[in-house]
Amino acid sequence: MYDFLVAPFVEFSFMQCALAGSLMLSLSSCPVGVFLMLRRMSLAGDAMAHAILPGAAVGFLLYGLEIIPMTVGGLIAGVVVAVGAGAVSRFTVQKEDASMAAFYLISLALGVMIVSLRGSSVDLMHVLFGTVLALNDEALRLIASITAVTLLTLAVFWRALVAECLDPLFLRSVSRLGTPVHFVFLGLVVLNLVGGFQALGTLLSVGLMMLPAAAARFWTNRVWTMCLLALAIGIASCIAGLLMSYHAALPSGPAIILSAGVAYLFSTVAGPRGVLRARIRHRRHRTA
Repeated sequence: MYDFLVAPFVEFSFMQCALAGSLMLSLSSCPVGVFLMLRRMSLAGDAMAHAILPGAAVGFLLYGLEIIPMTVGGLIAGVVVAVGAGAVSRFTVQKEDASMAAFYLISLALGVMIVSLRGSSVDLMHVLFGTVLALNDEALRLIASITAVTLLTLAVFWRALVAECLDPLFLRSVSRLGTPVHFVFLGLVVLNLVGGFQALGTLLSVGLMMLPAAAARFWTNRVWTMCLLALAIGIASCIAGLLMSYHAALPSGPAIILSAGVAYLFSTVAGPRGVLRARIRHRRHRTA
């Protein structure tokens, strides 16, 4: 049991770095995923994950696989897409989901083309799917800073974020924080997607944000409890995915997301708000 569960993280420094980075990402992105889900913006998170690709690709084109240029580029691209999609939905007849889909599809195609101009298929796979087993000290410092900023922001705006999830119109009627909190939250989403991009790539970074949150929704209604449960599922998924990657020689990023997917599927069936409990309650009502 020790050789299977503990030895890989004790004996190999790259596994220690991967574990530290993925755990910090869970601590940061899982609570953000809960609020994203409660706002019914889950697919918007996926669109934003694709939206950072062209900026990261420009950083790659100019500086290669350097963390800071790719991160800054991804952050700028994410902000541009978020503001652009919001402006289109506000000043035209098109809804936000359609404008977001259009922007993210353009961004995805543009990013893939930019990477292909200079890099190989290996470089493209690195940008799209990440390399959690290759995290270095610079990447860990970046992820740690994003985690610190996220947790501090959530602590400061917690009540406003919860209120906006429950009734955004009420928050805007009683407080001036409604609109600023919305943009602060979008900034947190982009920031965490950029952090997740370093480990999981642009295509999978949203997975660690949304799957644990979606799984936690089947177990509780309380936001605070949901965030803690999503964090626990995220941490367990990271550990399970890294162990699966090490022992079975599988890609680490997809292994982590698939582990979170297993937790989600289990929750949909066995959770208190899942399929089995719903069926049991339905049968009791019919026999009553």
